Amino acid sequence: MRRKRWRQPVHEGARITIDLRQHWSSAYTAKGEGSVSWFEAFPAVSLQLIEAAGLTDETCVLDVGGGESRLVDALLARGVTCLGVLDVAVAPLHRAQTRLGEKAADVAWIQADVTGVWSWKDVDIWHDRALFHFLTERAARDRYKARLAEMLKRGGFAIIATFALDGPEKCSGLPVVRYSPETLISELGDGLVLVDAHRHIHTTPSGATQAFQYSLLRRR
Repeated sequence: MRRKRWRQPVHEGARITIDLRQHWSSAYTAKGEGSVSWFEAFPAVSLQLIEAAGLTDETCVLDVGGGESRLVDALLARGVTCLGVLDVAVAPLHRAQTRLGEKAADVAWIQADVTGVWSWKDVDIWHDRALFHFLTERAARDRYKARLAEMLKRGGFAIIATFALDGPEKCSGLPVVRYSPETLISELGDGLVLVDAHRHIHTTPSGATQAFQYSLLRRR
């Protein structure tokens, strides 16, 4: 089979809030990858929950708000062949492509606001580390939930990590909504069942700590 060029076009969603795109583009470009507060050298908790969801080489995974996260590297190394990364800012997607080299051709790169208009295939696993908690407006959360319901297969799993109730009130200068596993499932609605939850203390590159809760949810 003829390989695709590694620098795939980044598919741009129709609804991107320009200020939001500029904010995150600036946040990524102002610092190196290893200096941003959300950097993880290895996404251990995410992988633990993804594997608990029954990961195989045929599982279709979408990482929303993935930026230049190292999760895509780990999933490619595990042989996942249906893999997408979505982010509102194009800079981290291009930087992730550069890091992956030719392997980037095996990933769908989607530049879009997750709450906006964009398209990809139905997925077995929807992964979101630290995006949902930035949706402080009800309308934005409703659009997110609509996209999640549209994209996630029946019986599929969503892994959503947010700041815990004792986590930071802001990140990158923006306010967040903090959750417990119980308040998260209450917000997301009856279409999902809470399967597992993990508390995690993330240490930022500057040495600060942030309390997260990771929830593994299954679509009914």
